[in-house]
Amino acid sequence: MTLAWEQLVIDADDPDALARWWADALGWTEIIVDQDGDVEIRSGPDRFPGVLFQHVPDPKTVKNRFHLDVRPDDRDAEVERLVALGATHVDIGQGTPSWVVLADPEGNEFCVLRSR
Repeated sequence: MTLAWEQLVIDADDPDALARWWADALGWTEIIVDQDGDVEIRSGPDRFPGVLFQHVPDPKTVKNRFHLDVRPDDRDAEVERLVALGATHVDIGQGTPSWVVLADPEGNEFCVLRSR
């Protein structure tokens, strides 16, 4: 049996806006809206995994139990770019690690790792 990772699903208040924010953040170009208003982004046509944003009526209330780590060429420049796009710095008790914790416009935490 083979198992393939198709997509990560993120609950959202405004799936379209959040999907477009993440597409800009990741530099992904493929945006697919289904009949239910869910929005999937991919790095290109038929490229997987994708990230699917689905509407939920409940607001986010606690720290995510699952998050993305992204590794840029230049961590500090990327953090600056993401903050300019609308990300915010988040303190989840991480101390002073080599990564930076940010949140997207709906408050979902993610980490920007240092460059390799």
